[in-house]
Amino acid sequence: MIIEPRMRGFICLTAHPDGCAQNVKNQIEYVKSKGHIDGAKKVLVIGASTGFGLASRITSAFGSGAATIGVFFEKEPTAGKTATPGWYNSAAFEIEANKAGLYAKSINGDAFSNEIKQQTIDLIKADLGQVDLVIYSLASPVRLHPVTGVLHRSVLKPIGQTFSNKTVDFHTGIVSQVSIEPANQEDIDNTVVVMGGEDWSMWMDALKNAGVLANGATTIAYSYIGPEVTEAVYRKGTIGRAKDDLEATAFKITDDLKSVNGKAYVSVNKALVTQASSAIPVIPLYISLLYKIMKAEGVHEGCIEQIQRLFEQRLYTGNEVPTDDKGRIRIDDWEMRDDIQERVKTLWAKATSENLSEIGDLSGYKQDFLNLFGFGFQKVDYNADANELLLIPSIKN
Repeated sequence: MIIEPRMRGFICLTAHPDGCAQNVKNQIEYVKSKGHIDGAKKVLVIGASTGFGLASRITSAFGSGAATIGVFFEKEPTAGKTATPGWYNSAAFEIEANKAGLYAKSINGDAFSNEIKQQTIDLIKADLGQVDLVIYSLASPVRLHPVTGVLHRSVLKPIGQTFSNKTVDFHTGIVSQVSIEPANQEDIDNTVVVMGGEDWSMWMDALKNAGVLANGATTIAYSYIGPEVTEAVYRKGTIGRAKDDLEATAFKITDDLKSVNGKAYVSVNKALVTQASSAIPVIPLYISLLYKIMKAEGVHEGCIEQIQRLFEQRLYTGNEVPTDDKGRIRIDDWEMRDDIQERVKTLWAKATSENLSEIGDLSGYKQDFLNLFGFGFQKVDYNADANELLLIPSIKN
């Protein structure tokens, strides 16, 4: 079928299998171009199909030659209807890994559930024995709690008072004011349950108790801090409370992993165009201004550049992993440079619908957004028939 992008708000309802494959191949080529990383050899990535999780799987496999198991929850294709991009990304990854002689298997299901945890443990035991790196990169708006059976929904809200500031509709380029009512306590609690550290801790407990963590195993979860201009709706909002919980959980997990000499870290990453970040008011405007400046400075990174640098220059240098005063790895260092943030602040005050295309990188934002769904790649013929029914080799249908 001929597949074109169909938009609804900050979501694209279609995905292109060939474009997603090109996206994966581009990331693989980048990692290979940077040389070998003496990293983990058996890696589990929870949330492996898009964004930082996919980049972590690619970097592990093609940077360190690692065997990888990826866990994700993606919609399969049906005749005449495309899968989600993460499905096609994962299919492309497995195909490329198999060509390179690398072990790669995937599990599609609710990573919050006990069943998927057990299925993953069984696969590790059967094929790898143990894993030495666990990446936790889930980005879900809802979580069905495996103990209580309650369905929790996260919200994007400020805490304490109504938030009002500029935002942009990245499809139209129209800059407008947005106001968001503050969260109540139930909103905060639900967001922490969905996006905080409890499930990460449950995963690590299950893996440790099953004996599938290698001695010295490391686990990494991803977080974000960001600038003052976004903090009311992000770091000081409901998501920020969840991120605080996630970061505190790293210390708890490290204590729990002492018996296997393991360590848990939270890596604070750069603001990037992802399906999740596109949903947060203010963030698209901030990113478009940030991109303009960071590209001019030669320090812009996408997901794969960010994660490759994390692995090569933070995790696997042969030295102790450098952290800030709260124990976090800071790979957002280039974004948060004082000179870059000062320039963002100056541009923010000036930004209007009329001048954003000049002072910001809205076209780059749109391009990255389209790329998430497999669109906008020059090497792909979008007028040709595409096989929407592409399968992931290791998943039996």
